[in-house]
Amino acid sequence: MSEPFPAVAESAAAGETAALFADIRATVGVRVVNLVWRHLATIDGALPWAWRAVKPLYLQGMADRAVIDFRRQMIFPAIGSLAGPEPATVEAVLASYDHSNTVNLFTLGALAARLRGNVADGAAPEQGPRLPAPNAELPPLASEGDVLPEVWQRVLRLNCFGDRPEPLILASMYRHLAHAPDFLQRLEAALAPAQADGSLDRAIVANRQMAHRRARVLARAIPADRPRLADKIEASVSAFVEHAIGKMVTICRAIRVARGTLSS
Repeated sequence: MSEPFPAVAESAAAGETAALFADIRATVGVRVVNLVWRHLATIDGALPWAWRAVKPLYLQGMADRAVIDFRRQMIFPAIGSLAGPEPATVEAVLASYDHSNTVNLFTLGALAARLRGNVADGAAPEQGPRLPAPNAELPPLASEGDVLPEVWQRVLRLNCFGDRPEPLILASMYRHLAHAPDFLQRLEAALAPAQADGSLDRAIVANRQMAHRRARVLARAIPADRPRLADKIEASVSAFVEHAIGKMVTICRAIRVARGTLSS
């Protein structure tokens, strides 16, 4: 897969970028910097501006409040049970992405809405308590050369679920799960029927639309200034919100429900 969204690896970050990555990890509360932030680090001036713009949404619990309301109304496709013994790192990966992707869906959705000028009218968004973040060590982020060819092909097939036939962004969650090939095989078998009958796509679209409405409210808390390269930043952020993050919020939460680790 070609990579139209290059990214700075956490291990390669230096100077201001390394400091911002550390701040993102500490603020979001997970041990990895999600791909969207690592991609913004490749655009001159984008990461400092974007992080400064959305950080208050995390610190003041605005995004967390939106997540709590959103999860009460989420729609899930019916998928087969995924209960069973797995390496502890499987749940660590799922819990980490369930937390960070869902919070990021609202903060980044708000950022994109602000840059498009699509901000809801009304008072400032509500604040609330921060959601507890999973303090879990994740396995390495696998690349094609790190796993057997059939495992990597399964990663690529799973990445197409709930997205266009040739997704532009490879969801990092599947790369973290590549260390558990038996689970990936079960996961593909469980999700394939919902992908085939369209119920996975319908749930993703409905949840994404619901999140967009709330993100327009959160956008009120983001400063109205437009940075240099605003259009490029908006295009990049929107691609993640509409695709990688937008689909994985539903998929990851549905997986955790199917595993019996939380209720729907």
